[in-house]
Amino acid sequence: MTGAEDVVVRTVLDTGAGRDGLLRRLVEVFPGSQFEGTAGPGGELWFVIAGIGRLESGAKPAAQVRRHTGLWLPPGAPYRLHADGPAALRLDSVSLPARAADRGSAGTAGRAGAAGNAAVPRLSELHDCPLQVTGDRRFWVLHGPGNGCAAATQFVGEIPPGRAPEHSHPYDEVVLVLAGDGVLHAGPADHPLAPGSCVHLPPGRPHCLENTGPATLRVLGVFHPGGSPAAKQDRR
Repeated sequence: MTGAEDVVVRTVLDTGAGRDGLLRRLVEVFPGSQFEGTAGPGGELWFVIAGIGRLESGAKPAAQVRRHTGLWLPPGAPYRLHADGPAALRLDSVSLPARAADRGSAGTAGRAGAAGNAAVPRLSELHDCPLQVTGDRRFWVLHGPGNGCAAATQFVGEIPPGRAPEHSHPYDEVVLVLAGDGVLHAGPADHPLAPGSCVHLPPGRPHCLENTGPATLRVLGVFHPGGSPAAKQDRR
């Protein structure tokens, strides 16, 4: 990704330590500015945390983005994000690992994107996604297998006050806290959670997210490979 004078890009989590893994960044585009680049060889999942703007990609007409818009940028897709509101456009960006067949071909993907031949980005609005319920927890899938992105899943989840049984997942997951307070129980140490907290849950890691506050704990999750956020193994 490339930045501009009035753009701040901050890496908050790199599960691969510079190699094949999930890379999470927070991007802030100030009013009247733009941010452009080309999606990496594994594709990228974006989510608008605050603000309004426009997404341009290739020859497609610009599409409006706003709070709670999810974006899937396929490998090599060019993009340009404009901040149109009175406040900054703030986005979460998760870059996915390249498929085994695509490793070493990042340059090819970049050339395809520059030529406008990459797959078309997909937008999903949170309020248009069907509600899914597992136990006392609710979630909405913005992108995933059968929903525009075969490689990974992007979802927003809500956790009521209290603690669920410890469990694990078969996928690699990164979670960003959007609202609320809580504690991550994973291993010998507990970790406090607040808006902006970001955690990595490797496949098979026993864990539990506990909501310790009076309000709903809301999280944005991305996991790879894609599947259902309800897929878990209880460890009672």
